[in-house]
Amino acid sequence: MSSKSLSAVLEKRIQRLCLSDFPCGSGSWRETKDGPERAETESRDALLDLLDCPRSPWWLDDYSWSPQAKELRRLAVIHPERLTAKFIYSFFTSFCIVNKNVSVIDGGLLKFRKLEKLDLSCNVISEIPAESLPSTLKILELRANCLSSLCSLTERPPPQLQYLGLSSNRLGSHKDISCLTGRYWPQLVTLELNDCEFEDQQALLNALSSLPSLKMLMLKGNPFTLAPSYPGLAVDCLPQLACLDTLWLFPKERSRFRGLASVRDVTMDVASVTVSLGRLRGIPDVLTSEMKTTSPVAPVSYKYFITYQFLCSSASDKTKLNSESQPDTTSTAHVPEADADQQQTNQEQSKPDTGAFTLHDETYTGFQHLSQHSTARMMWSKEMDFNDKQTYTVSSLGQLKKFLNEGLDLRLEEEKVLSCPAAFKKEGKPSRPEKEKKTKEEIPAKSTSTKDKISKSAPELVQDPPISAILGSAHVPLHSMVQGSQKVNVLCDFGLLQKDLGMEIMEKKKEDEESKQTGGSGAKKSTATSKGKGNEDADVQSEPSTPARQEPVTVELCVELKRWQTASDMLQPSLQLTATPKFKKKVLKLVKRQTETK
Repeated sequence: MSSKSLSAVLEKRIQRLCLSDFPCGSGSWRETKDGPERAETESRDALLDLLDCPRSPWWLDDYSWSPQAKELRRLAVIHPERLTAKFIYSFFTSFCIVNKNVSVIDGGLLKFRKLEKLDLSCNVISEIPAESLPSTLKILELRANCLSSLCSLTERPPPQLQYLGLSSNRLGSHKDISCLTGRYWPQLVTLELNDCEFEDQQALLNALSSLPSLKMLMLKGNPFTLAPSYPGLAVDCLPQLACLDTLWLFPKERSRFRGLASVRDVTMDVASVTVSLGRLRGIPDVLTSEMKTTSPVAPVSYKYFITYQFLCSSASDKTKLNSESQPDTTSTAHVPEADADQQQTNQEQSKPDTGAFTLHDETYTGFQHLSQHSTARMMWSKEMDFNDKQTYTVSSLGQLKKFLNEGLDLRLEEEKVLSCPAAFKKEGKPSRPEKEKKTKEEIPAKSTSTKDKISKSAPELVQDPPISAILGSAHVPLHSMVQGSQKVNVLCDFGLLQKDLGMEIMEKKKEDEESKQTGGSGAKKSTATSKGKGNEDADVQSEPSTPARQEPVTVELCVELKRWQTASDMLQPSLQLTATPKFKKKVLKLVKRQTETK
């Protein structure tokens, strides 16, 4: 792709103003003071009306690229003799060249000697040569470009720059941090670094603390903002700030985090994310319809659970992850008392698989360490409460930002277990003559004791290996957490569950067989009885059958980032990441100091 220079774009914009063409300029269409009035000439006021009238074609021209463009055009009508090249270049003080595929800032920009504001958002600029920027520049907006380094900008930065916008660029290295100090930007009041790739929070805050005039700072969307120490650490490290992101800093906000900057014995840039799954609703009772098509001798059980993948720490942090990502064993479902023991066993067996693995799903690409978690297997009920909470500690904040931007995928799975008597497994189905012999021999040997009856009525059952099936999936966007939201509460919709095709075929077969049997027996019966039964069947069929409306399957999900609301929150076990006795003493002193000030 050919490069497009900024000066070429500006020259083209100025040419489109047509400053020497009608109605501007000093052409034959203008009335002169000493000359006679002619039909083909226009007065100065009439020419200005052509620029200002909403029905004029000149009204539709684009002036958004500079506030001075329209003023310059009016000046070309009032005083066309003043429009020299030098005057035109010095007339502009502001340019807004947005989304024009500009890739190069060349030396042609230096012609505009009075330029104070330059907005180059949404272009493809990869380098900012400081020697091409006018020294009069006060506002420089470079949002959403292709910048990956600030070294060229700091070679000879504009000394009067007060606003610098660098959001949505690939910035985040330690070299970039060293370029954001008071040595280069002594007059800088506002700095925007939203949606960049800064991960080292303490190094960045140390550099920004050297900016003597900094009042407004935008850091939202950087990986380090996912750590629990943000924004408290930034508030305490930068006492000169008046606004951080969307938070105006008053003395009350500063007192909450006072002393965090002096703490050195804790790891600040490690995130803690809690994923909670609540009630599952909307699953139809498959067991009731299954009993119509299967034998009561071989019962079938169904259990339901949710699985998902989440980002975990590196291989060296697996031990820590296993200790922190334990399932909540207090989860209960609304099931009958007879199934309570079986449910408790299922919950104990459903521990999360926290080992790192390679995910074959196309949704997640480029993640080295992902962990798979499965909730407790729950027996069917109208409302199944998983009450499942998992806490994930992530040290790679850049990977966490990417993961949250892609979102979380949940899968609803069903586990089907078929049970049959042990005698069928061992001996197989006996032949018909043997069966008749056994029944004849067993008739006189019948026992009247209740114990034998119970043992015969409840044969020992052997379970087949479970059969798992995915019933549905749901995608949950989490990009709002990258943009500053602490919690995402959502009701995940898995949609309507489709009925099993095999179940439908079996039910249809059974209905056909029943209809044939009832039809054949009815022909042999008397006319009177058939008429009477026909009336009964007609009464039954006449009743309108209204099928129950199926609801979509939903589950409650909450994803929460841990935040330190005060300095004392660092002592909480759920938020404390790396603590030493010396660190605890410091925090206790901070808490004591805060209570005394209150």
